[in-house]
Amino acid sequence: MRTIRYHSYGNPDVLTVEEVPVPSPGPGQVLIRSEAIGVNFVETQRRRGTGPFPPPLPATPNGDVVGIVEEVGAGVTTVAVGDRVAAPVMGGAYADLVLADATFLAPLPDGIDAAQASILASPAQTALCVLKTARIQPGDTVLVHAAAGAIGHLMTQLVRHYGAGRVIGTVGSPAKADFAREHGTDVVVDYSTDGWTDEVLKATDGEGVDVILDSVGGDILLAGLDVLKPFGRLVFYGASGGTLPQVPAMRLIPMKHVVGCGLDQWWQHRPDDIRSGLQELIGHVTEGRLKVHVHAELPLAEAADAHRIIEDRAQLGRILLRP
Repeated sequence: MRTIRYHSYGNPDVLTVEEVPVPSPGPGQVLIRSEAIGVNFVETQRRRGTGPFPPPLPATPNGDVVGIVEEVGAGVTTVAVGDRVAAPVMGGAYADLVLADATFLAPLPDGIDAAQASILASPAQTALCVLKTARIQPGDTVLVHAAAGAIGHLMTQLVRHYGAGRVIGTVGSPAKADFAREHGTDVVVDYSTDGWTDEVLKATDGEGVDVILDSVGGDILLAGLDVLKPFGRLVFYGASGGTLPQVPAMRLIPMKHVVGCGLDQWWQHRPDDIRSGLQELIGHVTEGRLKVHVHAELPLAEAADAHRIIEDRAQLGRILLRP
């Protein structure tokens, strides 16, 4: 079978196609024949050896895999051979067949396409966990960073369902503004320009926002504190800007709350919430309340091109690889 691997950090060209033996599932694992693989931004950081968690080499990307269960390991009772599932796969995700932890599988209902299914593996679950962490109140004004991204365009659709009165989205280029509006954003601001916080304040008549959902980090997070109302909540769940934020304690004195959110931590500490949330998300998808936009579908062997699209900041929604 084929897999994508890299033996050194660097640009997308380090991603190479290799032939490897088909793996066998161990206890608690399943073997999945891949139908589609969702490509996530963080893998471009891992591939370059940047970001908070550079992988040991040689490395294989993580990803969101949709496919058919081919084999189950000892102790797996939640799915059977032949079931169609979505799964977040840690290591070896860009491949014809993958191993996945059965704990995190999402059994799929009939009629759901690969793009819809792929968001159920981790992007939509991440968005839902972030929204629960934010504890949005009815009528809140919510600022969603990276509103045109794979998670961001899902977040802007879900956030009003959780009570937001107004949604402000930030994007990294003017070309993404219309896309963000089409996916639930009332006001769009380009955070790559100086003075983007002034635009947010103008849009809120100088009051600022109640909630910020931040996947960018770094200076963007710190600047966001300037537009967060007293008693407002900022939820940090990623560092796509490449820099982890260092928040001075005095910036929090005006009753501004900053909290982190990680999907893995929700799975560890509140797994029942994740499982019930997954059923909720399946309902949103199947009933048309949550739509995924596919920017590109590429053959598995063109994984490097998928990474180039992301690094060129051209991505609108989801990118899929097809084995």
